[in-house]
Amino acid sequence: MKLYGIPNCNTVKKARVWLDENNIEHSFHNFKKDGIDEVTISNWLTQQPWEKLVNRAGMTWRKLEDEVKESITDNSSACALMMEKTSVIKRPILEKDGQVMSLGFKEEIYQELFA
Repeated sequence: MKLYGIPNCNTVKKARVWLDENNIEHSFHNFKKDGIDEVTISNWLTQQPWEKLVNRAGMTWRKLEDEVKESITDNSSACALMMEKTSVIKRPILEKDGQVMSLGFKEEIYQELFA
């Protein structure tokens, strides 16, 4: 199982603590340090719409020029943006065997997943 995110994100911190406290074995993929590849994002886009994977409520999205925001209209343009600006990806993403288990962190959802 792999948790994707950035280490200084509060939501990612909560997810990591929850997984650790519940003895859920996982590895951490740091977008800032490790980046992300097109194959991984494309796989996610087969499971989740780009509108959920791109965090349009976050600061990275809000700081984008309007023309850039308006150009994100499909999987291809969203994938390119997520590869260029990894901070725009909704986080954390919990993945197991290539399957997205959860976007973001809600304790209730993690409890259900690991019940």
